[in-house]
Amino acid sequence: MARITVEDCLKLIGSENRFALIHLAIARLKQHRQGMPFLVEGKNKEVVMTLREIAAGKVTPENLKSLEEAVRADEEALRTAADKDKADEPAVAVSAVTESAAENVVSPPGSDA
Repeated sequence: MARITVEDCLKLIGSENRFALIHLAIARLKQHRQGMPFLVEGKNKEVVMTLREIAAGKVTPENLKSLEEAVRADEEALRTAADKDKADEPAVAVSAVTESAAENVVSPPGSDA
């Protein structure tokens, strides 16, 4: 694969300001370190992968926050679904234990049951 250059990234973010590119790359690296997936395929180090995302036009200063919000919304939906599943499991387990315990109850001597 071709090498990623700073000039490739600067062309796509619409700025000749290297300082802005550095801030964009750092912000995206922080997102990756918080668990956000890469938007391009590759097996490079995370800094190079981040620059590849920028050079591909998938990460821009305008969409940086929306990328984070979309992933957080997905994580929240997964967490809510997992919490719902966990809430359902103990109720089933408790009722199963209660039913089996009720079957094993021995009537006291002298009762009609």
